Amino acid sequence: MLNPIYTETTSCRDCYKCVRSCPVKAIQIKDGNAMIVKDRCVYCGKCVDVCPNSAKKVRDDVERVRLAIASGRPVFCSLAPSYSSEFSGREAELLTALKRLGFKEISETAIGAALVTEALDIYAREHDGSCPFIGTACPTVVELVKKYYPEKVGKLAPVPSPLQTHSAYLRSLYNEDIIIVFVGPCIAKKTEADNTPGYPDLAITFNELRAWLQEEGIDLDKIEAEHVDFVPCRAGISSIYPVEGGQILSSSIWGAKALQTDAIPLSGMEEVLSALDGKEDGAAFLELLGCDGGCVNGPATRGDISIAQKKRTASEWTTARLDDPGLFTGDEAFARTLLEKGYSILNSKAPSKEASFHSEHSESEIKRALVELGKLTKADELNCGGCGYNTCREMAVAYLDGMAEVEMCVTKMRKEAESKVDVLLRTVPMGVVIVDSDLQIADCNTEFLDIFGDMEEGFIDQGVLSMVKGLPLESFVPFADKFRDQFYLSHPGQYRIHFKDKYLRVTFFLVEEKRLLGAMFEDITSPTIKRETVVKKAEDVIQKSLETVQQIASLLGENAAETEIMLNSLIDAFSVHGAANEEGNSFTEDEGGDLT
Repeated sequence: MLNPIYTETTSCRDCYKCVRSCPVKAIQIKDGNAMIVKDRCVYCGKCVDVCPNSAKKVRDDVERVRLAIASGRPVFCSLAPSYSSEFSGREAELLTALKRLGFKEISETAIGAALVTEALDIYAREHDGSCPFIGTACPTVVELVKKYYPEKVGKLAPVPSPLQTHSAYLRSLYNEDIIIVFVGPCIAKKTEADNTPGYPDLAITFNELRAWLQEEGIDLDKIEAEHVDFVPCRAGISSIYPVEGGQILSSSIWGAKALQTDAIPLSGMEEVLSALDGKEDGAAFLELLGCDGGCVNGPATRGDISIAQKKRTASEWTTARLDDPGLFTGDEAFARTLLEKGYSILNSKAPSKEASFHSEHSESEIKRALVELGKLTKADELNCGGCGYNTCREMAVAYLDGMAEVEMCVTKMRKEAESKVDVLLRTVPMGVVIVDSDLQIADCNTEFLDIFGDMEEGFIDQGVLSMVKGLPLESFVPFADKFRDQFYLSHPGQYRIHFKDKYLRVTFFLVEEKRLLGAMFEDITSPTIKRETVVKKAEDVIQKSLETVQQIASLLGENAAETEIMLNSLIDAFSVHGAANEEGNSFTEDEGGDLT
């Protein structure tokens, strides 16, 4: 089975944007492609959001849900409470659509959230208000602790997540034969379906649901809403769970406190990592959610609504239902069973350490890797972040771990490219100049200055070359305007010019479209002079032949005009195209071929 997040390699393009965004650097660059490493991934979905080419894909489980519905077994939908902000104003239509898709019953995942809160409240009351746990509501946080903070696995709350608890509760009410499908904003929930089969059986995102509705021709703006009841009933205050601080607010112990010291809410990977990096072992409960602002801002939610609006909508939705009769008020017996049995209620084990991929490298190994990355001195460690890693040392460690490639180092590759250009400019036996779109010299070689610099022999060195960079091309080349024309040609041309006492062939080439243009000047003076000598001698011979022909024609009474035309065309064929201008320069298109 595919990972919940994977890479479509044909669309991946050496940008490393996913590496930069990944909070745990779970991306392996191999042959230029960014591959997600399952053992390291926490499924936060950051890479999916930022990929400019949509190369990062979320596993589509809709077809598996369709098959489950077609099996004839009752399929229950566990609907995430963030549906209130995701489908604001269309809640009733959404429930109607879910029924039409084939779900037998619909239940709110917030029921499971209420049971988790009730179980933790029981624990806190029985331990003098202390509940020194890390919440397990967010599967991304659970994966993060297991893989990157194994020493803190024991601090995870002893109860499963709200979704897992909700699945267990539904099975206790409606028998084990039901199929449970989660629908919500979270990609990481797919890991719960993979790791604890049946709790739930399957998980799809809001984005997958929208695509499914579209395939079925169901439009929430046009569908006629029908009355649909949740089973076993509607959730209450726990509907605020998807907003940062929602779990704490729904607690009977912490919820009423304006200033909170016993329970602390944090959201977003930066805040979560900061909390887990902390050395203190406080007694406070940590409500940690991987997405900024909470689940209402999950990776599979609408991006055209602000976090502020999502929070407000979810809060209004929860407030509006608090006075409704028949809301879920908890199940103490089940909550106590949940607290006592923990993950065994899912027929599973509690989260355990998963840190086998961690490796230690000696300082000498890291220094060797830095050298291979072109970091010969401390000053070379620019920590530019172009590779996706925060520092060059992090990149070196990733390189040693096989997670990164040398080509990812932007500064190294730029230096190598510049070095290759320098070597080319120094060794090519022709004059070369590279100009920008403002016709200023970006680079050139000594041969170019030999031709156009009007400098004494031996005066030109690397210092002079560096001084030339940035100067206007027209200061050296009298036909600079010809360069401007070449910027807009898909295939820059080749020309011959007569410059002062030299004949030159100039070949234009694009270095970077509409930004950098190069020109190579080849001295073809000798073969051109030889050809002109041949032409001059040919003209003398032809002239004498013409005189003879004209004499014969005169004697024979015939007109030699046609013969004269043919002979003159022969002269033209040997002649250098174009006439010199007033300055002794000519610039004529060269159709190629040997000039000699």
